[in-house]
Amino acid sequence: MQKQIFINLPVKDPKKSMDFYTALGFSNNPQFSDDTGKCMVWSENIFVMLLSHEKFKSFATKPIADTKSNLAWLFSLSMDSVESMNKMMQNWLDAWWKEPHELRDYWFMQQRSIEDFDWHTWEIFYMDMSKFPA
Repeated sequence: MQKQIFINLPVKDPKKSMDFYTALGFSNNPQFSDDTGKCMVWSENIFVMLLSHEKFKSFATKPIADTKSNLAWLFSLSMDSVESMNKMMQNWLDAWWKEPHELRDYWFMQQRSIEDFDWHTWEIFYMDMSKFPA
């Protein structure tokens, strides 16, 4: 079996969260989805499990973090181009409300931030390695 990563996130409303992540470009894998959790596919090896608080608690050994006021984790998604990064950001703005902070330009990498309905923070970025010093 190929190595894969499954990111498990506690969410208040799995269906609402699934619709949000779909708008960002994720697809749903119904084989691993039900009313208590939705499996969202980013790539062949990267999945985000949107789990109701009750389902998430059945796996967790600590309380769920209050991500509205505390940063519990920071996930980063690479994009194929600046244009695809900006399109994802626009889809996010259309589905949600505002950008947490302005675009960050590191000359070889542009980075933007998004937060979902449960305040999970994601960084989306495009890195142009041809601009990176050898």
